[in-house]
Amino acid sequence: MPVLTHLDAAGSANMVDVSEKAATARAARAEGAVVMNPETLRLILEGDAKKGDVLGTARLAGIMAAKRTHELIPLCHPLLLSKVRVDCTPDADLPGIRITAEVKVQGPTGVEMEALTAVSVACLTVYDMVKAADRGMRIEGIRLLQKSGGRSGLYEADRA
Repeated sequence: MPVLTHLDAAGSANMVDVSEKAATARAARAEGAVVMNPETLRLILEGDAKKGDVLGTARLAGIMAAKRTHELIPLCHPLLLSKVRVDCTPDADLPGIRITAEVKVQGPTGVEMEALTAVSVACLTVYDMVKAADRGMRIEGIRLLQKSGGRSGLYEADRA
């Protein structure tokens, strides 16, 4: 059974000590989606949302969130990220917006939480910007797709 590293011997929350770990290249990719009415997607694509550029704002919000993950998730380490990329892709088959984030760092700990936070906040931003048109939107499928680097090596999610 895996050990939960954020709990100490007494079961209390604990920030992991990474001071002895080597700084190595680490990366993570995550995904999520905002499912909406087709009319709401059309509104976004035509640039008619009252709050402005939905996809550009969501992209920027995701990047900013990745950089501030340590302020949002209590036991995350502050990291000097070397790359954050957030893509917001319209998908008529959902209908909605598919969001992916890629984060990289040269450091002693991974960036899975930064990638997941970027996707989560980008999804929330899409919702916020068009909620007046569609309060029934759903945020779905937020998950880690891949992580590399560190002691545990490569992880790739099943393509289910």
